[in-house]
Amino acid sequence: MLLIPAIDLKDGHCVRLKQGDMDLATVFSEDPAEMALHWLKKGARRLHLVDLNGAFAGKPKNEEAIKSILQVVQDYAVEHDLDEIPVQLGGGIRDLDTIERYLDDGITYIIVGTAAVKNPGFLHDACGAFPGSIIVGLDAKDGKVATDGWSKMSGHEVIDLAKKFEGYGVESIVYTDIGRDGMLKGVNIEATVRLAQAVRIPIIASGGLHNLADVEALCAVQDEGIEGVICGRSIYEGTLDLTSAQERADELTEGAQA
Repeated sequence: MLLIPAIDLKDGHCVRLKQGDMDLATVFSEDPAEMALHWLKKGARRLHLVDLNGAFAGKPKNEEAIKSILQVVQDYAVEHDLDEIPVQLGGGIRDLDTIERYLDDGITYIIVGTAAVKNPGFLHDACGAFPGSIIVGLDAKDGKVATDGWSKMSGHEVIDLAKKFEGYGVESIVYTDIGRDGMLKGVNIEATVRLAQAVRIPIIASGGLHNLADVEALCAVQDEGIEGVICGRSIYEGTLDLTSAQERADELTEGAQA
């Protein structure tokens, strides 16, 4: 079970939102690259970046901050003799040229969210052009998918879209319960498991992670196909310690495999 720190970018700063509301942003760092280094030192094995301005604008808006994070990640990997520290990025990615540019810059996985729902042909083309590099982000409330920075409900069922996109060849799915995101109410385990059971590709849980009990609950069901969880407000506000939580997840994983 991978614990994946989120670095949400707004106006070049590292922030956290409550339920996707840009007006409810808490700035946690003026220097996102320093924040990335902090999480790497805490034991992060993957990072989750979101261009929040990009998500609302429909085009990249924080490329400078993203490049600075990638440089820190690459330097850290070299310094510690690591093959790679994957970085996944979402927010405002609407065309193949943008995907190619980000992958060339060093992003490992591109997360396509709103564009996947509104323009499935784009997602299909992206999976064909960049196999193994495309993750789909499904943000949902009460089983229905939301788009446009969570401001609009699509009417599509999460599981129906997940099965469709699995057929396109997406690498995995980031599933966010938007009713819980940034609220520290606990992960929606039941809905996450239901989705994981419906597809064969890995699910990354997101939204509401609060404490170690949530991590342990996810580890208990990881065999259903849940490979990781996005860590946001919990690690920024201290209700979850990333280092000890990842160590605990590793213990539980090893115990399950023994």
